[in-house]
Amino acid sequence: GDRLLGTARKILRDPDAAEDAVQECVIVAWRTLPTLRDADRFDAWLYKILVSCCYAEARRVQRFAAYVRQLRVDQNNSDEVEQIAERELLDHAFAALTPAHRAVIVLHHYAQFPLTEVASILGVTPGTARSRLHYGLRAMRAAIEAGDRPIIREIPQ
Repeated sequence: GDRLLGTARKILRDPDAAEDAVQECVIVAWRTLPTLRDADRFDAWLYKILVSCCYAEARRVQRFAAYVRQLRVDQNNSDEVEQIAERELLDHAFAALTPAHRAVIVLHHYAQFPLTEVASILGVTPGTARSRLHYGLRAMRAAIEAGDRPIIREIPQ
């Protein structure tokens, strides 16, 4: 329950849309439970349904952003403002990714599925999952680096 909702929130970045996606996931899972052939793969099967429901919900509400993670802000830390700025930068970089790239990153880094399981959940080859993870993280790095640089404008002469 909580893990599904947390994953859906990270993919959709909208608590209401995430709740709708999880509800739809539970309904679909209940209806299709007889199709589950291997009980040991229940988690992967359920997350595959969840990701599909998240994609459908994202299309319905046209929101393609995800919430990546909250950086813990230590109250005793004098760099609190800097940490908030870093979190905002990370959040914007993550939001710029496609839903397919966000799904791989969320399933691999947040839900802690190995890439082979991520591939199975998403219905893609392991190479595609690896590629999406690589390019998604690379795009995030580029966005973070671009956002971290001061904007320098030429002064007209």
